[in-house]
Amino acid sequence: MPRLQFRFLFLALVGVVLSNSLSTSRADDPLVFVSAFAPGDDGAIHAYQLDAATGRLTLVHRTTDVEHPFFMALSPDQQFLYSIHALAFGGKENEEVAAYKIEGRTGRLALLNRQSAMGTASCYLDVDATGKTVLVANYSTGNIAAFPVQPAGALGKASSFVQHAGSSVDPKRQQGPYAHCIISSPDNHFVFAADLGLDQILAYRLDADAATLTPHTPPFTRTPPGAGPRHLTFHPNGQVLYAINELKNSVTVFDYNEDKGELTTQQTISTLPGDFTGTSHCADVKITPNGRFLYGTNRGHDSIAAYRIGDDGRLTLNEIVPSLGNGPQNLLISPDGKFLLCANMPGNNVAVFEIDSELGTLTSVGEPTTMPRPSCMMLLR
Repeated sequence: MPRLQFRFLFLALVGVVLSNSLSTSRADDPLVFVSAFAPGDDGAIHAYQLDAATGRLTLVHRTTDVEHPFFMALSPDQQFLYSIHALAFGGKENEEVAAYKIEGRTGRLALLNRQSAMGTASCYLDVDATGKTVLVANYSTGNIAAFPVQPAGALGKASSFVQHAGSSVDPKRQQGPYAHCIISSPDNHFVFAADLGLDQILAYRLDADAATLTPHTPPFTRTPPGAGPRHLTFHPNGQVLYAINELKNSVTVFDYNEDKGELTTQQTISTLPGDFTGTSHCADVKITPNGRFLYGTNRGHDSIAAYRIGDDGRLTLNEIVPSLGNGPQNLLISPDGKFLLCANMPGNNVAVFEIDSELGTLTSVGEPTTMPRPSCMMLLR
């Protein structure tokens, strides 16, 4: 074989090997679903591939049959995605919870059905550990609901509905109930709902098989007056719960007694610099998979507060860094704890940061990815 022809054949074979290697790498990279909080075709669910080595996001698909998909949740087996669907978010008509089948790793979503959310400004979804119950918190109407998941992933009509009642100390923001978050406990025996208007974290017993909620005793735990609890997250050890407080720009730490389903307040720490005098409101809170670091967002100060988590679950502030966009709304941490993604909703971008494995500090990775009003992110491993 002539030398030149052999060289071309060799290079072609090398190219095939490299191409297959790159394809395998891309196939192993996680998918990130990002909701665009907008009406019409702009209100899509974007699917991005997250490069596990560099943190770069690449758009692979947009699902456009959903409007104002403010929040989403994944089933434990990662076969189904549930999303808010609202023609007029926070309007007079009840919003809906949409169920989708995830079509492999293509980023495509196949609509299964929709059910009434039983309220308006539906702002949070969660799926219990068995995948049999979907939970929703409705902000404007101040209520929560639970839905049974059918064998093929579609949703049945609401099987539990609870209307919150009361008020708290802020005359502008807490004149009534505003349910802002609902999550199941790590042991899957209880459900906790953060109500911004009541300064309470309400507790319910969960029957996952029946998808029903029953008020627990004690029925709630108080947050500091005027705090306005927004989002909740459990430590990976299942023994500590964290609440980020929208109105008072702080994080409150609770010890969790799983036998009794009780929360005990241990600490409240600010998310803002001591010399900040402007207006800001917290949004989301997330913890690294190894349980060492916690992050919370500040909308107004437009930053991310980073904390080290002690052995007792208490927090020590590491740093506060710019979110690289206006109004940081939602956070996502990669399963390996290497990257933190920040959805800057009014800033119309998603910023990616690398997490220092020893210190928990954040370093930006490239330029933020532009997209319309990103509000929630879910990762498909």
